[in-house]
Amino acid sequence: MALQHQIRSRQAHTPGATFLSYTPNGKKLITVGIDNYCRIFTTGSDEEPATIDDCQENNTAIAAGNGFFITGSEDGTVCKYSLENNKLEEVLVRTSLPVRDIALSPDGNWVAVASDELVVKVVNTQDMTKILYLRDQTRSVKHVSFDTSGTYLAVSCTDGRILIYSLSSEQPEMIKQLEGMIKSIDSDAEASSKVLWHPDGRAFGTPTPSRDIQVMSWSDWERQKAFTTGHGGDITSAVWSPNGALLATTASDLSLCLWETKTQKLLKKYDDVRATILSMAWHPTENILSYTNNDGELFIHTDIVPTEHQGLLQLSIQSAPFFHDPTEGTSGNAGAKLANGAKETIPHRPGRRQRTPDSINDILGDLSEDEAMDDFVIDDDGAGYAPNVNGHGKRTNGHLGALASPNGKRRAFGSSFFRPETHEAFQPGSTPWRGNRRYLCLNLTGFVWTVSQETHNTITVEFYDREFHRDFHFTDPFQYDKACLNENGALFSCEPSGDNPAMVYYRPHETWTTRTDWRTNLPAGESVTAIALSDSYIVVTTSANYVRIYTLFGIPWRVYRQKASPAVTCAAWRDYVLTIGNGPVGGDGKCHLLYTIENVKRDEVFQAEDIVALTPNSTLSNVFFSDAGDPYIYDSTGVLLTLLHWRSPGQARWVPLLDTRLLPRLSGGGKEESYWPVAVAQRKFHCIILKGADRYPYFPRPILSEFEFQIPLSSPSDSKNKNKREEFDISDDEEDTTTTKKDDSRTLEHSLILTTTLFTQLSSTLSHTRPTSSQRQKLTELEVSIDRILLQLLGQECMAGEEHGMKALEIVTLMRDANGRMLELAGKVAGRYGREVLGEKIRELAERRLVGLDGGEEE
Repeated sequence: MALQHQIRSRQAHTPGATFLSYTPNGKKLITVGIDNYCRIFTTGSDEEPATIDDCQENNTAIAAGNGFFITGSEDGTVCKYSLENNKLEEVLVRTSLPVRDIALSPDGNWVAVASDELVVKVVNTQDMTKILYLRDQTRSVKHVSFDTSGTYLAVSCTDGRILIYSLSSEQPEMIKQLEGMIKSIDSDAEASSKVLWHPDGRAFGTPTPSRDIQVMSWSDWERQKAFTTGHGGDITSAVWSPNGALLATTASDLSLCLWETKTQKLLKKYDDVRATILSMAWHPTENILSYTNNDGELFIHTDIVPTEHQGLLQLSIQSAPFFHDPTEGTSGNAGAKLANGAKETIPHRPGRRQRTPDSINDILGDLSEDEAMDDFVIDDDGAGYAPNVNGHGKRTNGHLGALASPNGKRRAFGSSFFRPETHEAFQPGSTPWRGNRRYLCLNLTGFVWTVSQETHNTITVEFYDREFHRDFHFTDPFQYDKACLNENGALFSCEPSGDNPAMVYYRPHETWTTRTDWRTNLPAGESVTAIALSDSYIVVTTSANYVRIYTLFGIPWRVYRQKASPAVTCAAWRDYVLTIGNGPVGGDGKCHLLYTIENVKRDEVFQAEDIVALTPNSTLSNVFFSDAGDPYIYDSTGVLLTLLHWRSPGQARWVPLLDTRLLPRLSGGGKEESYWPVAVAQRKFHCIILKGADRYPYFPRPILSEFEFQIPLSSPSDSKNKNKREEFDISDDEEDTTTTKKDDSRTLEHSLILTTTLFTQLSSTLSHTRPTSSQRQKLTELEVSIDRILLQLLGQECMAGEEHGMKALEIVTLMRDANGRMLELAGKVAGRYGREVLGEKIRELAERRLVGLDGGEEE
């Protein structure tokens, strides 16, 4: 008898992301990786695999037919190779951005290509000039998947949407858009959002944000049963067995689980996975599951299904796990309506009774007699033999489990299904690995980047002002993964590895002694979640929810446990420290972010566990202090916000200063770009413009751009104005004049609220600090600017007519001057336009203010 759970491991490729595919007949297994060759393994043979050299590097996907296979790579090339002579046949198609996934239709005639482009291309494998274009995506695509008939294609987008296309006509038609099934992920993330069409063709499953596999029947688009996997990390791969009786899932928690489809019961869990599995494939006929990981390894797991469950593999095609069969209640020639209004014909099954009003099939469905009687249990003694039975002896809907929310997560409080979604920790200014390099820090001082050399890293620190600082680089045996940089020094930290604990390393730029850089270790089992560096202190938040504060020369100064946990990130400026962590769970099942700001030197807390104002479904992208010392955040929706009154406990509020989605450069609609936040300095937002689907800056060194603050007040004028003009027969000259006045008024209103916000920000700062003469002068200039803007608005209202008099008077009441100079000018403006009544009201207001200054009451 063969030994169960035999695993043959092969180092198939250079360490890195590796993918595989079986041919439909199961005779060959092909793998691709980050190196420039493909490996072709013969099933059941221990001989060395055949190798195809001179392929593309950094392959990201593979799909195999019986006589050929197709690969996709990061350089955008999709190649077809022959399995007869093991040579490249042709380049089927190219994309301008990296390929992320490919899928081969069941007949092998079409290959769908997902890339960082917005368009999915479906190319004929026999004639590459025949291409179908799917254009309904608004974000780049992570996965594509054909159904069992090859008629429908599921497209998983990085924004968390699934688009279902019908390919039955010459022009593909998008028939359904699903939201809430999968989560939003980066296109190069290891996590999977791939649609898994069940072999019976009536349903599909997807990994959900709660790390389950949710099944949906696609004839009625209803959510059916779900596999509650309990994985401790994002699902990275999942695959049905060839007959649909089993499901295999694997996740970043380094576990592989085997499930029975009918009951969603866990049959076996393998916890000895050595690296994150990225790709899995069942052998078409044998009890073999093969998989590859992110370390270049191939594992051929024979006898993967335990002996007591091997009979499941011998069954015919099994049904998907339904709460109810979506075809119930329909006759043999009836059909369920699809999204496009067509009907799906459901053929009559041989040997099955036709449905009639009194048919036993309407009562028992397709169950056998024994199965149909399973629920017929009488709990006559109250001993609990019949759970979910009400007082009338009838079965309740408790067997259906908790109701699913629109995003596919179970929300049964008090049950094991509820899992709050926490915000992941991040280091401000750092990017994820891309290839063998990444940025550890990007700010206005310079940038720090690291290159992986397998056994060690090399770190380079470059400055924008090379006259003041000199660039340097060094060999990094500790593999630092976080860094901060300012005018005084550079701060690094690394995660624990083996017996080596986590470590913090500080290196000053200048010294008048022989050596002043220092390192310190964290307690065993504690890792660093984020670090921050100011002119006075070093801040470290850890996995134990400790906030550790050191002086610049390594003296421990504060250690305390953060109330909001798990910790998310931190920032520092001079003596101030801002920490952010996960707080209470909101109504959407996500944790609110809470922030705390304190002055370390004076040991004074200004804001304690206040809420970070984020919109639903958005995340925090960056947090930093400006050059003037004000806190700023930037969220995933592209909005920059500052914190006003943060030195006054209980008075802080988040105010938007820029919404990058409303930038004039995007008004035409032709550009697709996002913005990587870097800093706020000189009252401008400094960032890196990312083109297309890019979400992180990459090499060569990006150029910094800057944008003026522009508080979002209203949308720009659009074609609706033109429609109104035509409806009311307004002349072009009259329309242009009206539009110009509205635009001028909108510009002044924006200037008013922005200047008022900046005045409030600076006024709050000066009331809690020792102001300099230049700061006092700037505050006076802002106050005068507010009155000048109000005076300009007054002129526009006076010009508009007497009917605008009340609004004009309201504008005058907003003026700030105490000596009456601006009120005098306001009266002159009213007189210039002949607004005598308004002028009289302004004089009365001036008199009342004068009385108030002399000790009288001010109304």
